[in-house]
Amino acid sequence: MKLAKRVQALTPSTTLAITAKAKELKAQGLDIIGLGAGEPDFNTPQHIIDQATASMNEGQTKYTPAAGLPKLKEAIISKLKKDQNLDYKASEIIVGSGAKHALYTLFQAILDEGDEVIIPIPYWVSYPEQVKLADGVPVYLEGKEDNSYKITPEALEQAITSKTKAVIINSPSNPTGMVYSREELEALGKVCLKHDILIVSDEIYEKLLYGNAEHVSIAQISPELKENTIIINGVSKSHSMTGWRIGYAVGNEAIIKAMTNLASHSTSNPTTTAQYGAIAAYEGPQEPVEEMRKAFEERLNIIYDQLVAIPGIKCIKPQGAFYLFPNVKEAAELSGYANVDDFVKALLEEALVAVIPGSGFGSPDNIRLSYATSLELLEAAVARIAKFVNLKMK
Repeated sequence: MKLAKRVQALTPSTTLAITAKAKELKAQGLDIIGLGAGEPDFNTPQHIIDQATASMNEGQTKYTPAAGLPKLKEAIISKLKKDQNLDYKASEIIVGSGAKHALYTLFQAILDEGDEVIIPIPYWVSYPEQVKLADGVPVYLEGKEDNSYKITPEALEQAITSKTKAVIINSPSNPTGMVYSREELEALGKVCLKHDILIVSDEIYEKLLYGNAEHVSIAQISPELKENTIIINGVSKSHSMTGWRIGYAVGNEAIIKAMTNLASHSTSNPTTTAQYGAIAAYEGPQEPVEEMRKAFEERLNIIYDQLVAIPGIKCIKPQGAFYLFPNVKEAAELSGYANVDDFVKALLEEALVAVIPGSGFGSPDNIRLSYATSLELLEAAVARIAKFVNLKMK
């Protein structure tokens, strides 16, 4: 049977491919250190588990409204007011099966064939694939390394055409960990308002900030930008709930209604038990969130210096998320490899360290390393990379 064109056009996930290869080698008895994880290495806080369990015991195991439990929407409204001083109504929120699902539903709701979505490079791997699945066209806009991988309003202006429907802003960023300032967001927002471009603001890493970095939602800047922005967020990264699959979209009521109609015919509703867990995440104690953030920052501050000491590796220190995104082009060349993808393959097979090649994020000179693993393993992995490069240089 011939498969649909929409799935034939998909690019396989580089992250999943490397992870699968690492697992295969580990199953063979090799001591692989994996730095590809896109999830915190902490368990979900106990009070969340307890409330979710209690909800099942109390009989809360049935369907919920397609857009999510009213109580969870109330918790999200309170969170947005407390954290960003933003006011939303329940009708402006849809809860989905993860932030990824919220994004997917959004693109299905707003894109027609040929509509363009501007995607900054480096990008999270699923952005272009989701746009293509909605018959849209990804338009890539490079965030220059000398501008901390962030796009400029001038470049955005040049990328806009009559077919442009939306632009994605991911801050803090996966894979770079960079954070847009209020001034940078305001300048980008002016361009979007001028051309009536919808802003998709992916804020899933907002709680993971380091140093003096501050998270600002572009929707905070003005009422006009709030009306022109769809916020994507969830509890996966902030509360270590990746497997619970609860995310949400917030914004224009007409768009949210369309997304809700679509969800009613696809998922029916997000998992009921997981929604009760998300309520506990937002209404319960927030100390576990800060404990995780502090642990990530400590790891970052230790391994960053060790990484950039390796010959041929350059890296802008991230301000958020839990990834390092070094440029390793020179290290690959010094080690005798024609490109970074070959360098990554050799790191896995010879140094037994699994990292993600930057080509999967639109940046072929880089690699992504996750520091969402123990400090002991992180230091061992960086030491292996250093030894590998130094040996290859001889």
